[in-house]
Amino acid sequence: MREPQITPDNLVPALLEHARRRGFLAGWRPDADPAGWREAGRQILRDLALPDLPEPPITKEVFTEVPVAGGVVQEIALDFGSGLIAPALLALPDTTGPHPAVLALHDHGSEFAIGKEKCLPCTAPNPVAEAWAQRFFGARPYGAELLRRGFAVLSVDALGWGGRAGNGYAAQQALAANLMQIGLSPASIMAWEDCRAADWLATHPSVDAQRIAAVGFSLGGFRAWQTAALSRHIAATVSISWMASLPGLMTPENNQTRGQSAFWMTHPLLARYLDLPDIAALSAPRPLWSEVGLADHLFPAPAVESAYTRLSEVWQAFGAADRLALHRPDCGHSFLPDRQTAAFDWLERQLR
Repeated sequence: MREPQITPDNLVPALLEHARRRGFLAGWRPDADPAGWREAGRQILRDLALPDLPEPPITKEVFTEVPVAGGVVQEIALDFGSGLIAPALLALPDTTGPHPAVLALHDHGSEFAIGKEKCLPCTAPNPVAEAWAQRFFGARPYGAELLRRGFAVLSVDALGWGGRAGNGYAAQQALAANLMQIGLSPASIMAWEDCRAADWLATHPSVDAQRIAAVGFSLGGFRAWQTAALSRHIAATVSISWMASLPGLMTPENNQTRGQSAFWMTHPLLARYLDLPDIAALSAPRPLWSEVGLADHLFPAPAVESAYTRLSEVWQAFGAADRLALHRPDCGHSFLPDRQTAAFDWLERQLR
């Protein structure tokens, strides 16, 4: 019998109760001025979620280019600066540009051997990526479907994945500890790199900079709405299998309380001010598609419902309820072809 990882000793009920009483000091209030609340929240998010790193011009190196259905996939590397060099895949349609584009943000899944390959077809056979696509995407990586529809698609290995893989699941705690001791965090590096990737995508000559979306599944869904809140380049967002109110996730055995993977979604001190749906709502009134399956065991129903209520209130306050699509399909933690079709039909309408 497996011993529980989370007990009252490390959940610390008294401190959880303190956080419940405090609430979120800059969270959405129904009587708030929407634009004023959004701008104040964005400043808090930038101050507490982004690292103090220099931002030199991003450089690119191209290694290979492989024809695929609908276009080509380039294997590239992006140098973000500060020694952060990230392997990436860039898919370009075979039609005339400039093209609408998607920043495809890969998931966690405790699988570190692949990152970008979770979103786009590989430039060489990769059994791990093929198994991943079969498990979560019905054998159809969602980046391939976006390319077929005429989108340019960029997917970048986050720190710790794919070409930047570290030492596996348990090493995440050591990485977090070392980054926090120099005033950084895994979550801050990930948020910064995602914004830098959006910056670079907006400069690509084949991309229409006014029609860039962020799309992600699981941790990638979290990254998608976080990037939309931080980056002016994201015109619409599709987030799959990641939306909930934080207090509803602070339960035994939830990923948010087990450590390790939670480090990528935890900005120290930010939870004093903003709940998770508050962060997502900082992109309002730009279009947002959020989807969490009814059978997704990672997200308790009350936590999802609370978050969806918050999102609805904010988009309504902006007079933009028609730009918010909240879905609870009868599925688990997945992004299968039928749901890809529904989400991307909607996305195409938003970016016309």
